[in-house]
Amino acid sequence: MTIPAPDTGSWWDQRYREGSDRWELGTPAPPLQQFLREHGQAPKPPGRVLVPGCGRGHEAALLASLGFEVVGLDFSGEAVWEARRLHGEEAERLTWLQADLLDAEALEAAGLGTASCVGVLEHTCYCAIDPALRPRYRQAVARLLQPEGWLLGLFWCHGRPGGPPYGSDAEQLVRDFSAAGFVRELWEPATNSAPGPDNQPRDNEWLGLWRRAAH
Repeated sequence: MTIPAPDTGSWWDQRYREGSDRWELGTPAPPLQQFLREHGQAPKPPGRVLVPGCGRGHEAALLASLGFEVVGLDFSGEAVWEARRLHGEEAERLTWLQADLLDAEALEAAGLGTASCVGVLEHTCYCAIDPALRPRYRQAVARLLQPEGWLLGLFWCHGRPGGPPYGSDAEQLVRDFSAAGFVRELWEPATNSAPGPDNQPRDNEWLGLWRRAAH
């Protein structure tokens, strides 16, 4: 029997069926929820927002409740099914798409072309993909965002080897996104992070707000 590779939809399908996606909180990540609801720099609706690697869709549903038009994207069919079951679907408010963020042709066919989004919300997608694919992630997000569109993300900057979840270096992440054409508006250690597996602290989460350069 062939075991699916970690960077395939079928591997993630199995994780969702087993309930072994161990970052599942059953709610939006507290640092993102607090920022979007309370922070003076939080992006405001209207506009279309993409949530790549949306999983069970908690952050996408939160954004929709705040007034954005949201597309939750995941290449796992099980994740999309779960998100739709938990949160429903409503045209021009909250929709779900099974596709790969790095497949520009598939996104284009679904109406997610160049500069089609005012915002992208990142949570657990960047740490789930092989670090060798991260340049393509940054390129994909930059392509999808309108000039001065925003990227809001909660990044897990742990230093442990292997993954997923793969770690990041906070300083290198700033350099990488800056080189990809993003302007930093906020970058700070997250507060109010949820506990991880076995109720251990989920340390080294960083909260970032970036804008795609106007030119």
